Amino acid sequence: MAGRKKSIGWRARVLGALLLGLLAAGAWAWWSLQHWTPDPREYPDQGAQIGAADGDVRFGTLKALGGGFVYLDASNGARGSDPRFAANLAAAREAGLKIGAVHRFDPCAMADGQSANFVVLVPRGRDLLPPAIALDALGDECGVREAAVESELMTLINQIEAHAGRPAILQVSKAFEDRYGLAGRLERNLWVVGTWARPSYAGRPWLMWTANTALSIEAADEALRWVVVRP
Repeated sequence: MAGRKKSIGWRARVLGALLLGLLAAGAWAWWSLQHWTPDPREYPDQGAQIGAADGDVRFGTLKALGGGFVYLDASNGARGSDPRFAANLAAAREAGLKIGAVHRFDPCAMADGQSANFVVLVPRGRDLLPPAIALDALGDECGVREAAVESELMTLINQIEAHAGRPAILQVSKAFEDRYGLAGRLERNLWVVGTWARPSYAGRPWLMWTANTALSIEAADEALRWVVVRP
């Protein structure tokens, strides 16, 4: 009986050590993921997407830590807007960062109202990066047909490009691409999203990649979306 108790005790200690090792490995992986960015030797052009949810961002610190550009959340659908867009635009300019603006496409709203929302909020200027249109909301809740989504999106793209004076970049989420499959049909540069592993869901080469959707960095109190550009 004594030998059996010793055997059970030994196994319990081994199991405990294994569990502690797994917990430590998990904690290290979690910490590493929060602080991971792609190798700048492979992706020298890196930056962030910034919005009101990120709180007060220290743009000068972001630049000092290797960020060369920011894309600022701007307009959302036909009426929504990011309440910190103007302040973020001024602060990013003061820090000497390259700046772009993001419009979030609403499949349930007409293109005219959405482009008007973008035009009123985002200044016209060659100093800005190409505009980006975020495609992640689905039109299922309003029952809009796929053909109508594509038609309104193309109208919106043309209208935003007319204002910006340059082609737009399409930030396509996996859910949107799975639902509508537009990445292969729209001849615009793509921006994909996927932490750590390079995404392939778009089905063709992309220009930009949100490589970490929750990067912990000294430039902000909240986690940031870290973006790289394909060389």
